[in-house]
Amino acid sequence: MDSTMKGAKSTKKTDSKLTVKKAAPKGKAAKDPNKPKRPASAFFVFMEEFRKQFKEDNPDNKSVAAVGKAGGAKWKAMSDSEKAPYVAKADKRKKEYEKTLAAYNKKKAAGDDDDSDKSKSEVNDEEEEEGSDEEEDDD
Repeated sequence: MDSTMKGAKSTKKTDSKLTVKKAAPKGKAAKDPNKPKRPASAFFVFMEEFRKQFKEDNPDNKSVAAVGKAGGAKWKAMSDSEKAPYVAKADKRKKEYEKTLAAYNKKKAAGDDDDSDKSKSEVNDEEEEEGSDEEEDDD
């Protein structure tokens, strides 16, 4: 009796996992590849420079974790005045990003009618593909 109970339990678990996997991708919105990327923070601007220096100082070390830990420790040890140039670069990148994002949003709003027609056709294509899968399952 125990073996049938275990078998019944495992099928219930797999069924629930399958339903979760099917529901998750449908609810997720598609990412627009044309959308500008967010700018790097001051820490990441610092890390760009630090990585180069660290590789020169430690050519044999290929551990990404070691570079990250060393960079984080140095960033924490730095004073605000030492961080200032990186903060300024990050602010400059953020302003540029805001400009490009505003332009992107204007373009998207102006061409919204065109995009919605494209997305409708893509949705219809996906539904047709799903329908063809169902037909194959019936055979």
